[in-house]
Amino acid sequence: MSTQYEAIKAPALYTSAFQVEPPAEMGERKMIPRRPGFFITYSLSGATDAENAARKAALAEQAAAQATADAAEAEPAPAAAPVATPRLLVPGQWGLVPHWVKSASDGQLRATKLVNAKSDNASTSTAFRDAWLNNQRCIVPMMAFVTDDYRTGKAMPTRIARVDGLPMGVAGIWARWTDDDGTELLSYAIITVNANAHALMNRYQQPGNDKTMPAILNEGAYDAWLRSTAYKAKEFLRAYPAQKLLANPVEKGRKNPLGI
Repeated sequence: MSTQYEAIKAPALYTSAFQVEPPAEMGERKMIPRRPGFFITYSLSGATDAENAARKAALAEQAAAQATADAAEAEPAPAAAPVATPRLLVPGQWGLVPHWVKSASDGQLRATKLVNAKSDNASTSTAFRDAWLNNQRCIVPMMAFVTDDYRTGKAMPTRIARVDGLPMGVAGIWARWTDDDGTELLSYAIITVNANAHALMNRYQQPGNDKTMPAILNEGAYDAWLRSTAYKAKEFLRAYPAQKLLANPVEKGRKNPLGI
């Protein structure tokens, strides 16, 4: 699976596609292992008082608005829908650092190999199991990911994006590592699914190996994925339809596979 992806290119896309406030600084577009990026979730275990207060205020405001609307209705209204939980955009390192890692140096060494978690072992692998069982699921926003095409005998970087040009919300898991002195590191990994039978993605990656691709979520499933129990979460991990994806070989001579 790819170890490169393209982060969101414009602040407004965070709001329109994911209903989160954009970051104060956009960060780098080309994402590689151990580079700081962003993930989306509902809450962080041990969140700061300010984060908790902001979420409570948002929930209270929504509840008050609903109560006002109900009171204004002359006829009895049906039961109100559950108040939506505000999503959070969280800065973190791409490349999971499990909470049980003993040292920062050990964590950094592991992180380069823990950027992707296969869906069939995300709940059992030593590196990812605790994050999965603790419901530390997230959405990784991106514009595209890069994979290699070996059909000519040489690796040709290829950019995979949505046909409609909109951002992808990819399923992921996150972790929090804390040093003895209290220093924290938030990190995340992308969840991948098997793509051996995928009409597009089965053309890429090294011959003879299983084909994989990021678990791209449908927009309508974002909240359900974040709310789901560990037992039900794997139901959301499916290969994205090939007809909704577009593959473009990277132009020769570009050192940066993303062209950025």
